[in-house]
Amino acid sequence: MNFIEGEILYIDKPLGWTSFDVVKRVRGVLARRMKLKKLKVGHAGTLDPLATGVMIVCTGRATKRIDELQNGVKEYIATIALGATTPSFDLETEIDATYPTDHITRELVEDTLRNFTGRIEQIPPAYSACKIEGVRAYELARQGEEVNLKPKILVIDEIEMLEFAPTQIVVRVVCSKGTYIRALARDIGTALGSGGHLTSLRRTRVGDVSVDNCLTVEQITELIRTVEIEYPQDTCQNK
Repeated sequence: MNFIEGEILYIDKPLGWTSFDVVKRVRGVLARRMKLKKLKVGHAGTLDPLATGVMIVCTGRATKRIDELQNGVKEYIATIALGATTPSFDLETEIDATYPTDHITRELVEDTLRNFTGRIEQIPPAYSACKIEGVRAYELARQGEEVNLKPKILVIDEIEMLEFAPTQIVVRVVCSKGTYIRALARDIGTALGSGGHLTSLRRTRVGDVSVDNCLTVEQITELIRTVEIEYPQDTCQNK
């Protein structure tokens, strides 16, 4: 493998890791193996720490393809708790309000989900990496400041309910770049009149890359440590 010319790695991001944690691990293992002080490593699409699944990591000159790769359609499996909301729309923050769920039926959920396909407007979460005058929204939100973000147009190609209970649903979502599944959970809960927040999220596909094609962080680490590495002719690294 030639990590300077560029490699594209498919990684199953573990729960609790930030996307930067994954990039840092790959860069660190590569730097030690190749005895390099600098090597470009980047990812094609952020995943929240509480999410798992497909992360595409590029090295060397392959980082030029990041924009292309992150434009791929995404597929997620999301678990949404009904009857309660949180400020972050997921489990990062505590429940701030509760609502009745006695009226929730399978038919009501299925009818509601149909309204979330096609081109929709979505207001990103306050606890997101969107920037407001150069500052990340989540930094302002964690300081208790009011965050006002403008709605964005995005596309939901498919949304399918996989499991149903009056207080929890599991949905499969196929969507465009820039979709916040946490915000989708919020909006579905609002439409159902029950409130809602995300309790688990797994990205199962990015473009043509399925989670079944991905390696764990441990497997990627072992691969880098043991694989035969090629070097461009203009470098003087020890092989």
